[in-house]
Amino acid sequence: MTATQSTLDYDVVIIGAGISGIGAAHYLRAEHPEKTFAILESRDAIGGTWDLFRYPGIRSDSDLYTFGYEFKPWTDPQSIADAPRILDYLHGAVADDNLADKITFHRRVLAADWSDDTQAWTLTVAQTDKGSRAKPATITTRWIFSGTGYYNYEQGYAPTFPGEDTFAGQVIHPQHWPEDLDYRGKRVVIVGSGATAVTLMPAMAPDTEHITMLQRTPSYIIPVPREDPLAKTAMRVLGEDRGFQVNRKRSILQQKAIYEFCQRFPQAARKALRKINAMQLPKDFDVETHFNPPYDPWDQRLCVVPDGDMYKEISKGQASIVTGKIKTFDATGIELEDGSHLDADIIITATGLNLQLFGGMELTVNGTAVDVPSTIVYRGAMLSGVPNFLTAIGYTNSSWTLKIGLLCEWFCRVLSHMDKNGYASVRPVAPKVMDTRPLLDFDAGYVKRSIHLLPKQGDVDPWKTTMAVSHDVKNLRKGAVDDGFLRYEKVIAPAGTSS
Repeated sequence: MTATQSTLDYDVVIIGAGISGIGAAHYLRAEHPEKTFAILESRDAIGGTWDLFRYPGIRSDSDLYTFGYEFKPWTDPQSIADAPRILDYLHGAVADDNLADKITFHRRVLAADWSDDTQAWTLTVAQTDKGSRAKPATITTRWIFSGTGYYNYEQGYAPTFPGEDTFAGQVIHPQHWPEDLDYRGKRVVIVGSGATAVTLMPAMAPDTEHITMLQRTPSYIIPVPREDPLAKTAMRVLGEDRGFQVNRKRSILQQKAIYEFCQRFPQAARKALRKINAMQLPKDFDVETHFNPPYDPWDQRLCVVPDGDMYKEISKGQASIVTGKIKTFDATGIELEDGSHLDADIIITATGLNLQLFGGMELTVNGTAVDVPSTIVYRGAMLSGVPNFLTAIGYTNSSWTLKIGLLCEWFCRVLSHMDKNGYASVRPVAPKVMDTRPLLDFDAGYVKRSIHLLPKQGDVDPWKTTMAVSHDVKNLRKGAVDDGFLRYEKVIAPAGTSS
C-alpha cells in the first residue's frame, strides 16, 4: 500500500510539549499552515523541564531574551526568570498560535518504524494516564520532530552513597521534589555544585537552621542581575518589540564574547572569575578552595547566581560551602574523608541527570533497529541514514532555544523544497570516510557518563555540530537544503499505476 497524503494521520508528529515542541509547532503554523500535525506529550501539562522540576527557586540560567522565542518578545522585567514566569510565557505561546487542540497529553511514543515502501513512520503510542489499561495505538506520519530534550524525565542520576540507608532523615533528589517537604528550621546538606545546587542553596537558606553545599569539585560561578537595567531601558525607550530585538542581539553577542574569551584566555578568565567571587564574599572566605575548579572556564557550563543571592546567604552565615569527598552517610548526616562531619536532617542529592534521547523510544528503519551511537548528526538536526526525523538539541554554551529556532527554520525550508519537487522523504548520507568525535564536546558529568549512547558528529560541515549562532545563521537559515549529502525520494507508486 502506498502512503499518500490521504492515508497518513499527520504530516508531522511533534514529540514533547516543552519549549522545543511548542516552538516547532509555531514555525509549522507560520510557514506551512497546510501541514497537519499533532503534539504528543507524555505528561499532563505543557512546559517540559519548567513543569517537571518543582524544587525551590527553580529558574533559568540563561537570559530570557535569548532563551525565549525570537517570534514572541519576552517582556517580563526578570531577565533570569523563575519557572512560573517561564510557564506563563509558554502558555501564552500556545494561546497565540491556537495550539491547545493540537496537544494530546498522556501519550508516550514507545517506538517508531520507518518504511521505505510507504515513505512514512508508524508510531506505537501508549497512554500514560494513571490506571489506563488501553492498548498502545498506532499513528502514521510523514515526519517526526523529537522535542524531548536529552535527559530522562523519569529518573535523575542518583549514585548510591555508602551508608545511605542508615541516615535517619530524608534523602531527596531535586527531580522528584516532594510537595509537602518541610525544611523550616532544619539542617540541610546539598550534595552537588552545579546549577541546581546553586539555585537551591539561596532559595532554601532563609527558612533553614543552616544549609550547606557539599561539593567534591567546585564549579565556576558568576553573578548576573535578575533584572537587566540595560534591557529595561531598551524596552522603555524603544518599545516592547524593538527593545526585545535589541536586547536579544546584545545578549547573543555578550554570550559569544564571554565564551570566546574563556576559550582563548582560560587563565585570565579563571583569574577574573575568582576575583569576582572574592569581591562578593567575606574577606576571610577561602575562595581558592571553594571557587577554583580544576578545569578551565566553559569546559563545563558557568553557573549563574541572580543578584549574587548565593553570596548574600553565605555572608549572612545562613549558608556555607564545604569542599571534600564523602566517606559515608550515617544516622545524623555525612562523614567526610578528612574526618569532619556534616550534621543534617535533610540531604538533597543534586547529583545531576541521566541522558536519554528521543524520550526513550525505539527507532527502526524498515524493521531494523537504528544503532544510534553509530549514526552521525547532520547539521545538528538529523541522523545519518534515518529519513524524515529531526531531533532538537540546543546549544550547551549559550541559550538552548537559539539553536532550536534555527533548526525549525531549516526544517520548514526543507519541507518547502520537498513540496516544490514532489519529494516524500529525505535522509542524510554520511561520507564513507570521515573523522568523528562525540556529539557533545562538553566535560559535564552527565555527558561523560552517557557519551557512548549518543550519536557522533563529524569534523567538517555539515556534519560538525557547531555551537556558534553566527555559523548556524549562515548554514541553517541561509544555507542550501540540497547540498549533496541529502538523499531525497518520492513515493514509489505500486506496479501498474501511474505516478
